[in-house]
Amino acid sequence: MIILLFQMLIFIALIVLFYTILQYFRNPQRKLDLARRSQDFYLLDEPQNNIKNMHFVYKGCYFEGEKYLGTTEDAFEVVNIQVIVREPMELRGLSRDDLYFLEKELLIRYPYAKIEWKHPINQLLIKKDE
Repeated sequence: MIILLFQMLIFIALIVLFYTILQYFRNPQRKLDLARRSQDFYLLDEPQNNIKNMHFVYKGCYFEGEKYLGTTEDAFEVVNIQVIVREPMELRGLSRDDLYFLEKELLIRYPYAKIEWKHPINQLLIKKDE
């Protein structure tokens, strides 16, 4: 009887271990950190959830975008995205073309949105207009 109970406990422990490993590899935050370390682009977003902010990395820089819902001609859509950077020192090496790439990627997902870059990113875009 004790041996059977011990075997069941080992089986349950293996199931819990397998589930934990599976959840670790499916964790979107881990994928975001991995893309940050490898200097890739990765966007973490829930398009159906307008309340939840989007997070994305590009060339090791971590950005956060706040989505705002508004009206278009046909429906309610995300009409404004305000993008901030968590660590301004990570912006080193990013060019205006990189910001245009990010803007294009956001507009692919939210075609009606107006992208607003918050300080200090907007300073790079303002200098072009002067």
